[in-house]
Amino acid sequence: MKTTIAPSTTPIPGQYWQWRGHKVYYVQAGEKQPQRPSLLLVHGFGASTDHWRKNITGLCEDFQVFAIDLLGFGRSAKPKLQYSGELWRDQLRDFISEVIGEKTVLAGNSLGGYACLCVGAQYPDLVAGVVLLNSAGPFSESEGEQVQIQPEQNPLQKLIGKTVKWTFKQRLFQSLLFQYVRQRWVIRRTLKKVYLDKTAITDQLVAEIQSPAYDQGALDVFVSVFSTPQGEKVDVLLKQLICPLLLLWGEADPWMKARERSQKFRQYYPQLTEHFINAGHCPHDEAPDQVNPIFRDWVLIKIP
Repeated sequence: MKTTIAPSTTPIPGQYWQWRGHKVYYVQAGEKQPQRPSLLLVHGFGASTDHWRKNITGLCEDFQVFAIDLLGFGRSAKPKLQYSGELWRDQLRDFISEVIGEKTVLAGNSLGGYACLCVGAQYPDLVAGVVLLNSAGPFSESEGEQVQIQPEQNPLQKLIGKTVKWTFKQRLFQSLLFQYVRQRWVIRRTLKKVYLDKTAITDQLVAEIQSPAYDQGALDVFVSVFSTPQGEKVDVLLKQLICPLLLLWGEADPWMKARERSQKFRQYYPQLTEHFINAGHCPHDEAPDQVNPIFRDWVLIKIP
């Protein structure tokens, strides 16, 4: 019987990789294992490689493990660009090609999950498997689904709607909103909404999320992410996917209805494997003692 190592709360020191002229931070742990793929862990919005610290230490005895800060987040550069799933897809694709150098199992949480799915679907030669943890991303409207027609707005409602949209585009408002959301108490309050186990919300976690938000360029990243058009639909990507897929759901996630979303994934990729965990939006950080063994066993069994 395998002994489970207690997850570490200390982030592992990383290094930088140059991508398109920008510094990208990543962490590497564990030795390359014969006949086993490397793992690449990808964080969600506002997080970083630090968010995977409990998983890196829990998995690196069995696999070579990488975690990366998406451009615009964590310790990576924050240039003024249009941030999108396509940008991060290309970043992950090139990282696998240039740094890892072999077919890799990609695992992503939330926004990072969507980026991983994009790579898995569109670059199958680089990806041995995909693991999605409460993954983000839009689905298309179902065929034949009736779209509810909204009642005609009166002139005042139209004016208010236009005013709100105009306000959100103003630099002063964007700056004030960003100043607000990066406050430590606001971050903690948000985490309390999306973590089921409140003891997992430590001062260290809050600091790890807050710190990159004070980097130069962080405001432009924030604005770009919320103004970029939606990328390829999840159902389209699933139709292209050919590698094994594991879904890990924090079932108490208030931001997405895990059971309903699970049914949509199954509709387009019925051969997937999935587990529901008593956790919130970030099950890998909140319940690593459950996530790590499931992740490890799935890779050893499902990935040739």
